[in-house]
Amino acid sequence: MMWTTTVLLLLLPHLLSSADKGNSGDFNQSEIGDEDFSDAPVKAQKPAGEVRGRDTCSIPCDITVKLLRDEKHSICGQLQQSLLAFGRSTRKLIRDVMEEQQRALDILSSQVTELMTKVQTLSSEVQRSNTEMYSIKPVQSHGRDCSDIKDNLVSVVPKIPSGIYIIHPDNTDSSFEVFCEMDYMGGGWTVMQRRTDGLTDFKRPWADYVDGFGHLAGEHWLGLKKAFHIVNQKDTRFQLHIALVSHDDVTSYASYDDFRLDNETQFFSIHLGRYAGSAGDAFRGYDQDQNQDTAPFSASDVDNDGCNPFCSLGNSTVESCSMQQNQTGWWFNQCGLANLNGSPEDPEQNQGQRTHILWDTWRQKGVPHTIKSVTMKIRRIATNN
Repeated sequence: MMWTTTVLLLLLPHLLSSADKGNSGDFNQSEIGDEDFSDAPVKAQKPAGEVRGRDTCSIPCDITVKLLRDEKHSICGQLQQSLLAFGRSTRKLIRDVMEEQQRALDILSSQVTELMTKVQTLSSEVQRSNTEMYSIKPVQSHGRDCSDIKDNLVSVVPKIPSGIYIIHPDNTDSSFEVFCEMDYMGGGWTVMQRRTDGLTDFKRPWADYVDGFGHLAGEHWLGLKKAFHIVNQKDTRFQLHIALVSHDDVTSYASYDDFRLDNETQFFSIHLGRYAGSAGDAFRGYDQDQNQDTAPFSASDVDNDGCNPFCSLGNSTVESCSMQQNQTGWWFNQCGLANLNGSPEDPEQNQGQRTHILWDTWRQKGVPHTIKSVTMKIRRIATNN
């Protein structure tokens, strides 16, 4: 369309010029009229003096408008077709991208589902394996107590390390863990109680003192039931050793060459042999009223301390030694001079109350030491024949 318009624009001046001069019989006024050009105004030619080379004439306005209109329609049509084609290709491209993303999401979802199935299968297999292991293969104990472990290993291991071991005392149905001290005074000690940093709360009810609490590698109370099973094995005798450290790092100890406990129906009453040591025999005290040997165990909710209805301590009266000493458990006898489970003082309590680790016979210049840490440990010392 554009080249046709250009040719016509170039030829029309020549055609019109020839018609005005009358040089051709083919182009006269009537013929121009037949072509709808008769009414088109023709501008007068410029004077001869103003024209150089040849005569020219203008294109009639209505012809120019018609040509431009046709050209505009053609361009608009082509543009419309191009826009339609572009829209179709764009929609197809977007549709293809969305389909590709959906396929990728479907593949990813399938992979995630497969992975989750594998994880669940593996978890089930692990649980089944653990169940089979614990139900079919019981945990093997290392010995009857820490003394027995030491005796069994001393000939095959140059240095037996301290740590957590599994023991199975005679005449018991189950094994349990204990902490064995193998590098203290010959080793073979089963730790019954340890206080070091104050992070374990010893304000406990009766059931906790029976079953035990704390962490074996740190502060803990082994438990009255477990201690009973250890020290009441057939044909054995156990020593009790108490190691004390003051706040100024002074050390001391109290030892009893025979230590045993009664059963739970007798509230695990304590029985002690001969005393030896540097800290004094606080268990027995200075007179019979302070003697805690043979005393049953007491806690805040099980009172066996002998204060009926109350005990006199100095200028005060006490109805419960456990409550008076911050709800801790011990072998109280009218309170006495020893409580290695004593808990730190609470700010709201009276300053005169004894709510700390107590071993009253260990003194310096007449004043009891302030105790920073303590360990109660037992060791087999003889086999009765």
